[in-house]
Amino acid sequence: MRGALRERDRAAGVPPGRYFRMLFVGYFEGLDSERGIAWRCADSLSLRQFLKLGASEAVPDHSTLSRTRARLPLELQDARVRPGAPASWRKHGLVKGRRVGVDASPMEANAPMRSIVRRADGVGWHAMLGELARSSGIATLSTEQLRQLDRTRKGKRVSNAHWASPSDPEARITRLKDGRTRLAYKPEHAVDLDSGALLAAAVHPGDAGDPQTLEATLEVAATNLEGLELAPGPGHEVEVVADKGHHAREVLKRLANSPWTTRIAEPARRTVLRWHGDEDARVAVNSCETPRCRFMPPPGAARAAPF
Repeated sequence: MRGALRERDRAAGVPPGRYFRMLFVGYFEGLDSERGIAWRCADSLSLRQFLKLGASEAVPDHSTLSRTRARLPLELQDARVRPGAPASWRKHGLVKGRRVGVDASPMEANAPMRSIVRRADGVGWHAMLGELARSSGIATLSTEQLRQLDRTRKGKRVSNAHWASPSDPEARITRLKDGRTRLAYKPEHAVDLDSGALLAAAVHPGDAGDPQTLEATLEVAATNLEGLELAPGPGHEVEVVADKGHHAREVLKRLANSPWTTRIAEPARRTVLRWHGDEDARVAVNSCETPRCRFMPPPGAARAAPF
């Protein structure tokens, strides 16, 4: 009888397809916990339909998601979400492989800034503030007084070379788009602009600039396009479309000698570009045309008559 009760009360497993759909919901809606994902899916009828749940079926709770994530091997999860994996994409011509758009945005890590420690000796931030207070002749302060001291002291710097998170060592200290300084990662996506198919989803360090990560993301996209027999090559050039944050001379010079054709927006400049004898950089930058460069006049210039 006791065994029957245990079998009856035991939570049913979640199908892999439903598990990955819930992960997509959490990613695209910016939910940072499995509990939040379960609550959001239970609160929306459209998401229940997306998860293919019946009217009387319950949404998997956060503990079920956690157990499923721990039991599924990493190789299976990578195969399920890796772009370009479905063979039907090529069969039905869903990926054109002519234009690839690349963009990135920092994503806050699941690690608080208050937990960072000094790489040299493992001393935490509050312990470091206590050392500064004692060296300045200030008596032992409370936590709130240490925070006030930290707000008012001059020369405050937080560097990835000297500080790290013990719970998430790969996260990097960076400034988010809303101005907050947090531990973060930098996911960068490559999308087929003709079909909207995701060709690459690479995760880079949060403090890496766009020009530093562009080529690595394009390598992932090229690998996935190769599986669809659409890899960039001598007979099949692919355009790379990106915003002005990816514009850098050295990157454009390297891409100029590759099958990728660059269509990267150039930042507005107040001065004339000087090449200092670097003819390769001049050719690479001038050949990097974008629709804005070709059809839009520079700021302050008179508009041409329509043709």
